[in-house]
Amino acid sequence: MSTTETAYAKINLALHVRRRREDGYHELETLFAFVDAGDVLTAMPAAQDSVTTLGEFAGVLDNPFDNLVARALNSLPRPQGLAVTLEKNLPVAAGLGGGSADAGAVFRIVEALHRLPDDWQARAAKLGADVPACVLSRTHIGLGTGTEQLEVEDDIAGTPVLLVNPRVPLSTGPVFKAWDGEDRGALPQGPASQIAREGRNDLEAPAISLCPAIAEVLKALHTTNPWLARMSGSGATCFALYETPAARDAAAAAMPSGWWTMAGRLR
Repeated sequence: MSTTETAYAKINLALHVRRRREDGYHELETLFAFVDAGDVLTAMPAAQDSVTTLGEFAGVLDNPFDNLVARALNSLPRPQGLAVTLEKNLPVAAGLGGGSADAGAVFRIVEALHRLPDDWQARAAKLGADVPACVLSRTHIGLGTGTEQLEVEDDIAGTPVLLVNPRVPLSTGPVFKAWDGEDRGALPQGPASQIAREGRNDLEAPAISLCPAIAEVLKALHTTNPWLARMSGSGATCFALYETPAARDAAAAAMPSGWWTMAGRLR
């Protein structure tokens, strides 16, 4: 019997970079949210672990044995192997936590079939800063490098959302390197909607300096009357939140045909 799990696209409704740490990482405060769409993983019991990748962005993954799905499988003790098929619908190096979301889905698959070890959060964090958040895949605040989780009043579940990427990959490292180092202050207080409205993404300016197409995406989204449009993570994907699905769908139809789009709702 197969088990199917969606790797929900991660977006940062706000992302405040506070300081560079001695270990080289950056101290972050972020409001994570997740879209009810993304990559799709299907797992079957097998004698040994395997990963098969298909979908629009499958060819971008260099080594299927070194991707985060394989690494997540290797990190979790189980009584049997899993043959996993990954349908790669999310662009890579896009600020959507695609690989981390895939790893998070593996953790949920293993939890459903067996159980997760007590130290699953530490195991997830070793795979990447966003992986613990992606295991949860619900709106919450992330602190530290993103691995510490705080609850938040979620008053935005079900909000129509549109993701848009100009089909330009953008690696996280150069964006952080281009950040000007100025601490612009903490996340606002309040429910998720207030934090989103009053927050910001400190990586937006450095990302645009490396990928000017992001500014074009944001300009196009702002013309569609969302109640919020912002870049996610380190880019280049941007998101817009709407009052109604009809407004979201009209916005999607207005985007240039060469851009990647995905419509959904916040979980």
